[in-house]
Amino acid sequence: INLSITFKTIKMRAINIRRLPSIRRHAIVGNKSMSQLFNSTSCRPSFTPVSAYTKTNFNLRFQSSLSASLFQEDRSATEHNDLDKQLRSDVKTMGSILGDTIQHFAGREIFDKVESLRLAAKAWRDNGAGRDETQKESCDAAFKSMCDTAASLSNQELKTVARAFAHFCAIANAAEFHHRCRRNEYRLALHATSDGKDTSSAMIPAEDSCGGVLPQLLNGGDMSAEQIYETLCTQQVELVLTAHPTEVNRRTLLDKHRRIQQLLTEADDLRSKGAVPNFEKKLVDDGLKREIGLIWQSDELYRRKPSVQEEAERGTLVVETVLWDALPSFLRKLDAVMIDTLGEQYSLPLGAAPFKFSSWMGGDRDGNPNVTPDVTREVCLRNRIRAATLLKKDLGEIAGRLSTTFCSDELREKVGENARAPYRAYISSMIEKLALTIEWAEQELNDIQGNHQPLEKSIDVEDIYLTKKQLLDEVLLMYHSLNDTGNKLTAEGKVLDLIRNLNAFGLTLCPLDVRQESTRHTEALDAITKYLGLGSYAEWDEATKLSWLQAELSSKRPLVRVSDWKNNDVFSDTVKDTLDTFQMISEQHSDSLNAYVISQATTASDVLAVLLLQIDAGVESPLRVVPLFETLDDLNGAAETMKTLFTLPVYRARIGGEQEVMIGYSDSAKDAGRLAASWAQYETQEALASVAKEHDVDLVFFHGKGGTVGRGGNPATFKAILAHAPNTINGRFRVTEQGEMIYQNFGHVDRAQRTLDIYTAAICAEKHTERPSPTAEWRKLMNKLSDISCSAYRQIVREDERFVPYFRSATPELELSALNIGSRPAKRNASGGVESLRAIPWIFAWTQTRLNLPTWLGVGEAIREVLRSEDGNELRSMYNEWGSFRTTVDLVEMVLAKSEPSIAKHYEDVLVKDEKAKELGYAIRKIHGETESAVLDLANHKNFCETNDLLQRVLQVRNPYVDCSNVLQAEILKRLRECESEEEEAILKDALLVSITGIANGMGNTG
Repeated sequence: INLSITFKTIKMRAINIRRLPSIRRHAIVGNKSMSQLFNSTSCRPSFTPVSAYTKTNFNLRFQSSLSASLFQEDRSATEHNDLDKQLRSDVKTMGSILGDTIQHFAGREIFDKVESLRLAAKAWRDNGAGRDETQKESCDAAFKSMCDTAASLSNQELKTVARAFAHFCAIANAAEFHHRCRRNEYRLALHATSDGKDTSSAMIPAEDSCGGVLPQLLNGGDMSAEQIYETLCTQQVELVLTAHPTEVNRRTLLDKHRRIQQLLTEADDLRSKGAVPNFEKKLVDDGLKREIGLIWQSDELYRRKPSVQEEAERGTLVVETVLWDALPSFLRKLDAVMIDTLGEQYSLPLGAAPFKFSSWMGGDRDGNPNVTPDVTREVCLRNRIRAATLLKKDLGEIAGRLSTTFCSDELREKVGENARAPYRAYISSMIEKLALTIEWAEQELNDIQGNHQPLEKSIDVEDIYLTKKQLLDEVLLMYHSLNDTGNKLTAEGKVLDLIRNLNAFGLTLCPLDVRQESTRHTEALDAITKYLGLGSYAEWDEATKLSWLQAELSSKRPLVRVSDWKNNDVFSDTVKDTLDTFQMISEQHSDSLNAYVISQATTASDVLAVLLLQIDAGVESPLRVVPLFETLDDLNGAAETMKTLFTLPVYRARIGGEQEVMIGYSDSAKDAGRLAASWAQYETQEALASVAKEHDVDLVFFHGKGGTVGRGGNPATFKAILAHAPNTINGRFRVTEQGEMIYQNFGHVDRAQRTLDIYTAAICAEKHTERPSPTAEWRKLMNKLSDISCSAYRQIVREDERFVPYFRSATPELELSALNIGSRPAKRNASGGVESLRAIPWIFAWTQTRLNLPTWLGVGEAIREVLRSEDGNELRSMYNEWGSFRTTVDLVEMVLAKSEPSIAKHYEDVLVKDEKAKELGYAIRKIHGETESAVLDLANHKNFCETNDLLQRVLQVRNPYVDCSNVLQAEILKRLRECESEEEEAILKDALLVSITGIANGMGNTG
C-alpha cells in the first residue's frame, strides 16, 4: 500500500505547457499511459519496513495524511512540466491518506504487517519471480517470507490486510481512469495549437478516434466527403447492457471512486488557474481524505444476492448518471468534427442515431429461474418511469429558458393566441402528460406487486406517452418553430440534446431483450402437442417439426388459449412459465422489448418455434427472433441452419428481409479453446454473410462478448472491430457490455464519450478499410491449427479424469457463488460438472489464480507443431500479414504476460491434496511454459509484449500487490476448507471475498 513514496527521477519527454496558454496545464504527455504511476523499482506505495527486505532504493518514510495534499509542489525544475508526474503525485497522496486511515482505524501493527508482506513480494519480483534459476535461492526466500507472514496472521488480520491491498488497487484504478481523461484533454489541446489550422478540436486526432479516422479516410484519396458522411449518418452501434455478474465492487464504493475522480478533476482545474486560495485547495484535499476514510469504513461486500429488479436498476444506472449527458455531448462533438473535416454542409442529421442502448437485465431468463414474467413486466415499467422522469426534468429546464414570445404559426395554434410565453405553455402540457405517464406506470407496477389502491383514479392510455414517436413529434415541432423564428442557436442547445436522447433511449431507457434456451420452447410445444393429441413434438425429427411449424404459422387457428394451460396440471410449472413469458410479451407496449434471443440454438425449428409461440400468444408485432450459436458444433452448423430458414416462404414473409444472428464467444471458447473458437467464429460470420447475401437478407451480427480475452474481449476495441471478417459488419454492430466493463467504459462522462468515439471511428473505418481475406493456404493452415489446439484443449479439460478434482481444489471456483454479485446461479444445471458451469465463473476462477488457462491452453501445442512442420514459414507469414490472426495471437501473448505460473503452483501446493491432481497441475504448468516459448517464437519477441510499454509498466506496478493478495487468498482458502467453527468460517468467507475483489481490481477484470 502506498503510504509514503519517494520517486526517483524518471527520464521522460518534457513538454513546456506554458507554451500552450489556452490549454489546461495539468494534462499528460503524448501517448504516455496513466499506468505510469511508478518507476519499475521506486514508484510503488510502501509501508514502514519491518522485514528483512528493507534494503531497497526506496525512501521508506510514513507521511501523515494531515500534510498530504494534491497541491504539494515537490517537483524539481527539470520535472516541472512532466505531466505524468501529476499522476504519480496523485497516487502518492492517496496512498498516504489510505495509510494514515489504516493506522487510525486498524492500528500500527496491521500497518507493519501489510508492509512486511509487500516488501517480500517486491523482493520476490526483483529476484525473478521464479523464472530465473540463477536467483532461485533468494527468490524462494522472499516467497517464503510472504507465505510465513500470511500464515502468521489471525483470521481477522487476514481480512484486514486483504482489505488494505484491495482498496489500494481500487483507488489506483480511480486515478488511472482519471488520468486517461487528463491525457486525452492534453492531446486535444496540443492538436488545437500545433498545426496552425483553425479546427474544431472536438476530438483527438488519434488512429482510433473520429478526429483521426475521418481526415485519414478523406485524405487517402479513395473516399469522398459524401461517402464518409453517408456512412456516419446510417451506421449504428447498439450496446446491450447485460446482467452477467463480473462487477465485484459494490455500487456504494463505485460511487466513492467516481467522486475521487471528480475531486482529482477539481484539483486539475485549480492547478490550471495558477495561484489559488489555500481555502479552495483545502476543500478538495479534505474531500479526498473524507472519501478514502469512508471507503475504509464501508463494507465492501454484497451481503445478499441482488434481486433481478435491483440488478436491472443497478446495471442501467449508468444511463441516468452518465450516458444521458454524455451521449448528446459526444454527438455534438461528432457533428463538429464532421463539419470541420468534411465541410459545412455535412452536419449530423437530426434523425441520425449512431447509438442505441438495450438491456438483458430483467429479460434474460436463460438458467435464471428468478426472471419470471412478472419480473420482466416490473423492469419494463420501471424503465418507463425512469425515462419519463429524465425527460420531464429536461423539459422543465428547457421551459425555464424559453421565455421568448415568438413562435411559429403551427405552435401558436397548439397553445392559443393568449399564451404570453408560447413555448412554456406548449412544454407545460408535455410535462403534465409525462407526469401522468409516470403515475400510470406506478399504478401498473402496484397491480403486478399486488398493491393496487382501489381509490386510485384510472388513467386512460390515450392521455399518456406510450411510443417514442408521440413525444418526439411534439419536441420536433418545438425545434422547427425555434429554427423558423431565427432561434437556431437556441434550438440546437438543450432541445437538440433532448431529441438525440429520445432517438437513443426512447421512452423505455433501455428496451429489454428476452432470452431463453431452446429446450424450454421444445418442452412447451411438446406439452401442447400432447395436450392436443398430436403426439410428442420433442420426439419428432427435424423435417416433421418444420413441416408442422410451417403449417401452424400459416394457420389462423390458435394452438391453445390461456385458459387451456393457466390452471391445468397437465402443463408443468416450467411450461406454464414459458407460455406466460409469451403472454407477457403480447401485453407490452411499443419499444419495451427488443429481440427474443434463443440460447443453445441448433436447428431451424428452434427459430420457428419461438415465432409460433409469439403469434399463438397474440403478439401483434412479434419480436425479431435471434438464434444464438454458442458451441463449436453450433457455430459450424449455423450457416446451414439459416440457409434452411431463408428458403422457407412462411419465414421469409415474417422477417421483412432482415435477420439478426448472435455469435457466442464465451461458451465456444469454453467448449473448444480460444484459438479453435476464434477461427470458428470468423468462418461462421463469413459463411452467414454469404448465405444472407445469396438470399437477399440484410444480416446484423450480435456479438456476445465479455470483458476478458477468454470470453471474446479485447481491450483495444478499435483493433478488435477491424479484426472481424470483411463484409460482416457493414455499419451495424450489436455487442454486449457487461459487469466491470460497464463501469470501466461508461462510469464517467469523459470515459463514456471516449468509448463512444472509439466505437464510431471503428465502425466507420471498418467499412472503408481494405483488409486482406485469408488465402486458401491460410485457411488450410487455420484449420490445422484449430484441430490441433481443440484436441489439446479437450484432452485436458474434457478427457482427463484428474482435471475436475484439480480445478475444484486449485481455484476458488466452489467459493465464488458466495460473492453475491449477480442474481442468477453459477450453473445452468445445479448438479452438473464443469460442462454446465457458466463461462463467467469458469474464467473468473482461473483469473484469480493467475493461470488464465482457458485463454492459452491448446494454443502453444498448435503453434509449436506447425512451426516445426513444413508450414512453419507460411505460419510466420500469416502472422505478419493477416491482421485478424495477429490480433488473436497478440491477445494470447498479453494474457501470458499477465499470467504467473509460480502463483498457480502455490495454490496447488497449499490446496491440492490429490497426488494425481498435483501431477496434472505440473503438466499444465509445463504446457504453459511451452506455450510461452511458442508464442514468443511466432511473434519474434524476446520478452512478452516488448513493444507495449504501457502493459509492461502496468504489470510492474500491479504485480507485487496482486501477488500479496494471491498469497493471502491461498492461505484463506486453506483455512476455510478446514474450518469447523461457524464464527471463524464467517470471518474467513469475508476475507476470501475481499481477496477476490482485490485480485479482480489488480488484474483489471474478472470474468
